[in-house]
Amino acid sequence: MIEIQGESYLSATEACEALGVKPATLYAYVSRGVLKSYRQGIKRERLYRRADLLRALHLRPSRGAHPLPHAADWMGDP
Repeated sequence: MIEIQGESYLSATEACEALGVKPATLYAYVSRGVLKSYRQGIKRERLYRRADLLRALHLRPSRGAHPLPHAADWMGDP
């Protein structure tokens, strides 16, 4: 974890671990506007604000939550 001006940031690897997702999912979150990434230095390495990651954790349904039903189970025949 890196601290910049009082804010905590995580690397992509740390962010994936914190969210329990693969890198492709993390990048999808960024491309869909769920998370914002920040460039670190002149390299292409990205950082993720810890507070944003914690907020994203609350957006995801927990693994113990009731899963959504399959569409075939709730859609009537045409």
